[in-house]
Amino acid sequence: MKKTLFISAGILLLLVFVGGALYFQAEQAGQAEQLAERNRAGMVRDYSPQLGPTAAKVRIVEFLDPACGTCKRFYPLVKELLIAHPDQLHLTLRYAPFHENSDQVVALLYAAEMQGRHWEALEAVLAAQDDWVTNHVVQAERVWQHITGLGLDLQQLKADMNSPEVAARIKQDLADVQALNVSKTPEFFVNGKPLPSFGYEPLKELVDTALANEYQ
Repeated sequence: MKKTLFISAGILLLLVFVGGALYFQAEQAGQAEQLAERNRAGMVRDYSPQLGPTAAKVRIVEFLDPACGTCKRFYPLVKELLIAHPDQLHLTLRYAPFHENSDQVVALLYAAEMQGRHWEALEAVLAAQDDWVTNHVVQAERVWQHITGLGLDLQQLKADMNSPEVAARIKQDLADVQALNVSKTPEFFVNGKPLPSFGYEPLKELVDTALANEYQ
């Protein structure tokens, strides 16, 4: 009799433990989804540079500092993801100018976007990053020589860089960076969810999971 009671009590405790664990996992999943939904609300702005089909169900948002060496290394990897899933992935780029004077380069990139040359300008400045970033400080005057062959109206570019519209974009980017607790670059969100840990593999896993869920 005592043995039977002991076994029954053990089974009951096990069921309570399993039930509690499942409840905790469900609660965590619910909280993660609520966080993702809140993130999505302030993650994309009308002016944000974008790549990929607007109808794509899996949406990556990247916060990037053009002076960030890790951002430079990640850029081709993100591009490869988009090429591998041309109809299923959409990328929105946000700027987080954390390095000293980096906001001047962001202003240049936004001004280039106004002439339809954002992505060409971004790739040019990233490729030449070692020339215009010294000891983590941006030497903004050295950037110009690297964008001269892109067909940009440089006089208009300079005017747009100093415009209230570009200043407002950078101000909004910084406000969203703070609201989303972005403290480093590159920072990624996939359908509103942040990476569980930093690195390309966690990014790819999060993208693959989202693709599996959205395109079953």
